[in-house]
Amino acid sequence: MYIDYIIWFIIVLTMSVIQTGWPEVLQIQGVVPDLGLIMVIFFALFYGEERAMFTGILAGIYQDIASNTSLGHHILCLVITGFIFGKLSSRLLSEHPAIKSGLVFMGALLHGLLFNVITYLQDPYTNFFYVLFVNTVPSAFYSALMTPIIFWLLHHVFRLSEIKTFKVINK
Repeated sequence: MYIDYIIWFIIVLTMSVIQTGWPEVLQIQGVVPDLGLIMVIFFALFYGEERAMFTGILAGIYQDIASNTSLGHHILCLVITGFIFGKLSSRLLSEHPAIKSGLVFMGALLHGLLFNVITYLQDPYTNFFYVLFVNTVPSAFYSALMTPIIFWLLHHVFRLSEIKTFKVINK
């Protein structure tokens, strides 16, 4: 049981470090996918809103510390997105990769919209629509394209941890 949480913590921390520490590894034409958001949507779909919200807190804390934003921007946006998609997950048929990619795209747009609204409220001189269309939409597309790969990796890692946990319990 605890091994699943330890693996979850390590995976979330590792993906957050990759996203913020080495963005050039994933960067294409200046656009970076939001790995924290992809993890939040993954856990919302497969584990419910509680695990998604905790993932949002952990990934958001790391993103807030590593980026030049006020502490809490990423946390709030990821937690709200995780809660909404966690509640929707019980009502959606989300087994097809295209549906998962579409959900990540919509989640990225929601996350970007929330983040840009908060940024605009703190500094009304920022160009809201420019930032939305130049940063948020390309990142949402790239995140949606990365979704099948990241979901496949996370699915196999957590299925492997469930198999190990099952073997330990039954011995």
